[in-house]
Amino acid sequence: MYDSNRAAAIEFVRGAGFVILVMGIFFGFILTLGEFDPKPAEKFEVVDHYGTCAVVRYTPKNRAESVYFLDCREVR
Repeated sequence: MYDSNRAAAIEFVRGAGFVILVMGIFFGFILTLGEFDPKPAEKFEVVDHYGTCAVVRYTPKNRAESVYFLDCREVR
């Protein structure tokens, strides 16, 4: 009986280790693909003009929202 319990425990540890290894590789693959960007998008983009100012859209990386602001610096 002791040998069968020991064999079952060894098989359980091997299976758990295999699952942890596969999940680690899977999550590593997902994180690697998430960081890979073949063409990085511009964060700042002039979308319009208002008087002498430029309307600029700022889009942070991996965000679904944008922020708009006026850039009224003098162009040299």
